[in-house]
Amino acid sequence: MIFRQLFDADTGTYTYLLGDRGTRQALLIDPVREQVDRDLKLIDELGLKLAYVLDTHVHADHVTGAGLLRERTGATTAGGKSGAKCVDRRLAHGERIEVGAIELVALETPGHTDDGLSFLVGDMVFTGDALLVRGTGRTDFQNGDPGLLYDAITRVLFTLPDDTLVYPGHDYRGMTVSTVGEEKRHNPRLGGRSREEFIRLMSSLDLPQPRKIREAVPANLACGLAPQPSAHGGAV
Repeated sequence: MIFRQLFDADTGTYTYLLGDRGTRQALLIDPVREQVDRDLKLIDELGLKLAYVLDTHVHADHVTGAGLLRERTGATTAGGKSGAKCVDRRLAHGERIEVGAIELVALETPGHTDDGLSFLVGDMVFTGDALLVRGTGRTDFQNGDPGLLYDAITRVLFTLPDDTLVYPGHDYRGMTVSTVGEEKRHNPRLGGRSREEFIRLMSSLDLPQPRKIREAVPANLACGLAPQPSAHGGAV
């Protein structure tokens, strides 16, 4: 399998490219709109054809490149079943996507947002904003729920083998990858905390709103594309 971890420095966002060496088909996880040209250039250089574009959730800190990539390549877009209605496939827990020999399994991991998904590929799990390296996503907007996030991490992600590689959706400290076992032992938001203690912690963070939330959320509900004007002059 061809694997690349890509980074958008402005938003601290990781985008992941996975390609099948046999069929030359590929998928992208959590693309950033401003990086679409970079991603397509790399896909072309590697001799790949983009088959799927997946978002782990409706992001509040950057605008997805999913819609633009679909327009330019014909790729199928996918996301959570309670997320953006513009995607081609809305995935439930346990659904699979096959790209050549690559099998991706969708895992419902809500709590940061209500539509959160993680994607399991072999011994790698792409956790979006649910589980970060030594952290977790916040839970104070977009129907976030700290109890649901605790359950998603402890009952879904932490049931994976300890050596499963954890690839987060973001990092702001230069960390690129962890493992399930590491996060069980060393994640300060989770280690040794009960569900009730985690809820109290997350409810007391008092964080500023993401810088791009007003732009990002409505754009991402339209797969990163501007809403189309209706016949009456309004947006649809």
